[in-house]
Amino acid sequence: MIRYILFPFQWLWRSFFFTNAVITFFLFYPVFLVLLSREEWFPKVFRLKKVWAHFILYPAGIFYKIEYKKKLNKSHSYVICPNHTSYLDIMLIYISMPVYFHSMGKIELRKVPLFGKFFERMNIPVNRKSIKESHRAYMRAASDLDKGISINLFPEGTIHHNGPRMGRFKNGPFRLAIEKQIPIVPVTFVNNWRLMPDDFYRRVGHPGIARIVVHEPIETKGMTDKDLESLKHIVYEKISEPLKKAYPTYFKAGQ
Repeated sequence: MIRYILFPFQWLWRSFFFTNAVITFFLFYPVFLVLLSREEWFPKVFRLKKVWAHFILYPAGIFYKIEYKKKLNKSHSYVICPNHTSYLDIMLIYISMPVYFHSMGKIELRKVPLFGKFFERMNIPVNRKSIKESHRAYMRAASDLDKGISINLFPEGTIHHNGPRMGRFKNGPFRLAIEKQIPIVPVTFVNNWRLMPDDFYRRVGHPGIARIVVHEPIETKGMTDKDLESLKHIVYEKISEPLKKAYPTYFKAGQ
């Protein structure tokens, strides 16, 4: 009964969240546009994205608690691998990462008015349906790593609706890390799938505290392509640990 009473209020809250995100985007957009005009200003864009993320989250009553297993070295580059279950993941990866990074994201984002140009200028759009374009995005990411810029990739490739359990990992992030001998930083978004679920027809979401675990970097020095599958498994299990601890019933056999 309580669920049905709260349902319309949850929808109002969700509508407010996205309306506020759009409004604040337009408020920040002129500054983004200026800063994106010069590549040397991209780190300023990165810092501004952190500020913008707070303007989206806080008014909607979403706060966060970040647990760092080990302090990241800001002078090093990493391949960042978070699980992906919610729209909140994008904002919270900027907030939780102390190192400057570029993101790889689906090419469809380029079609979003205004935001598309904003995304493409700094980040790396990838068309997974095209081998040629996927390779081009991969080479761009490799080039950024050579420049000392970290890369954020969601190893599942998209948002999965079986949260908190993860989908199958793609090879890209791990092949990139091995090729460049760059450490991988697993990141676990523990409860974003409940706060702001993508499958909103089943769950609408609600305000609360997002829990994030930034794991200790996993070294890839000395690894080759033969180690790719084992590296995927190690990262998968590392990200899964806090999820299994928080939601044990979801990981029981047969569920």
